[in-house]
Amino acid sequence: MFDRAFDGFPPDDLLAAFDPPPVWDEPVPLGAVRMLPEFPVDALPGWVADMVAAVAEETQTPADLAGCTALAALSTAAGGRAVVDVRGGWREPVNLYVAVALPPANRKSAVFARMTGPLLKAEQVMDENAIGAIVEAETTARLAKAAAERAAQKAAGADGGKRDELTAEAVALAQAAESIAVPARPQLVADDATPEAVTSLLAEQRGRLAVLSAEGGIFDIIAGRYSGTPNMEVFLKGHAGDLLKVNRQGRREYIEHPALTMGLAVQPAVLEDIARVKGFEGRGLLARFLYSLPVSLVGRRKILTDPVPEQVADTYAQRLGALVLALADWTDPAVLPLTPDANAALVERQEHTERRLADGGLLAHVRNWGGKVDGASVRIAGLLHLAAHEQAWTRPIDADTVRAAGRIGDYFTHHALAVFDLMGADPARDRARSVLDHLRHRKATVVSKRDLFTGLSRAEFPTTADLDPALALLEDHGWIRAEPGPERRGRGRPPSPRYETHPSLHTPGA
Repeated sequence: MFDRAFDGFPPDDLLAAFDPPPVWDEPVPLGAVRMLPEFPVDALPGWVADMVAAVAEETQTPADLAGCTALAALSTAAGGRAVVDVRGGWREPVNLYVAVALPPANRKSAVFARMTGPLLKAEQVMDENAIGAIVEAETTARLAKAAAERAAQKAAGADGGKRDELTAEAVALAQAAESIAVPARPQLVADDATPEAVTSLLAEQRGRLAVLSAEGGIFDIIAGRYSGTPNMEVFLKGHAGDLLKVNRQGRREYIEHPALTMGLAVQPAVLEDIARVKGFEGRGLLARFLYSLPVSLVGRRKILTDPVPEQVADTYAQRLGALVLALADWTDPAVLPLTPDANAALVERQEHTERRLADGGLLAHVRNWGGKVDGASVRIAGLLHLAAHEQAWTRPIDADTVRAAGRIGDYFTHHALAVFDLMGADPARDRARSVLDHLRHRKATVVSKRDLFTGLSRAEFPTTADLDPALALLEDHGWIRAEPGPERRGRGRPPSPRYETHPSLHTPGA
């Protein structure tokens, strides 16, 4: 009897008739990110990777913080003194803008101190080496000005033809005195300086400077804390290496290829705030940064930790300081070419990025940033190459280095997408929030796309197609799931897609 009652049912359909509905998982909040990748420490040269891992262990902080700060430190050492020669007329400088976002109490200052300390020691050595030349130039300039003043006084008191001769001599001495340049005391690092101060320091330091800070105050300064209006010119040109004009002390100076490094550790709220500053996004400042949004370890930290091994710290300090000093006096940058295999690896990466930038691609909504990520990877490859080899400028960058830099570039890509979501850069996510609010209000267990469209704002959803990215995002985050579409019979409009909704949207206490 039982067999005859179900006669004709295919076995699979029979089993499906008794299958319970799939259990819902906990949905992922739209404001949250799933699992962002951890910083690829193993992509760094050994002596850098060892220091990053050791500092992360000692301070009980995510390796992302030390890893990103290490890149900023390498950029400080080599920025303005090396370029990567890619192909044709494409050359990339090796200075980076890096911003790590972590909440308070994450020991950002301690990590910054360990990772950037050798730069300050190298700066001190540079100062000691330069002080003799500075004193000599100051003395020579002072004597030359005094001689010119005496000659001018002598010419002023002369009579007749003698006066012309003495005037010409005084003019020559004044010109000679004016031409004597007194070198500025070497400075690698500034902290939250004003745009005007950064510009002057870049001019004094022959186009190289780093702004390194465990706080985010520099963004407030750029936004106009003191001036009342945003001033980002030096930060735009300092990243790209574009000509920068400087007017100071009555003289106009030109920095042909400024190379500014920025390494910042900020609170996540700072990133939300800077997105609202007029001009930051439109003029491309936000697109110049490599972002990191690591998971805080606060509440899960070990109390007793392994200290940074002395040998690891000493090697890091020696190698980073040596890189600073080796490139300090270069007037023309070291040119780092790619091997043919490295160029092929980069071409493959560029093709992959181009697909991501297409309409509907992963980077379509952040094209300003995505269009720069391959250039950033090239810059990182240059830094990895310089860190990995002594006298690295005597050999080309190989394919393994380009691939390692590409892994770091992928890390920054995923984190940038999360950061730009915090900034509200993804319209699909904003629309998904509107749909989610509507579903909470309706409390329906099943809803059709047509019903959703009817109940939503035409200003936000002009057509039903505008719903598709939002619905895909809600489904990806586990808030809805599509029902199997019914078989279409006859003519007419096809049935509207239907979606089950998460129980928490319609069941009290779910």
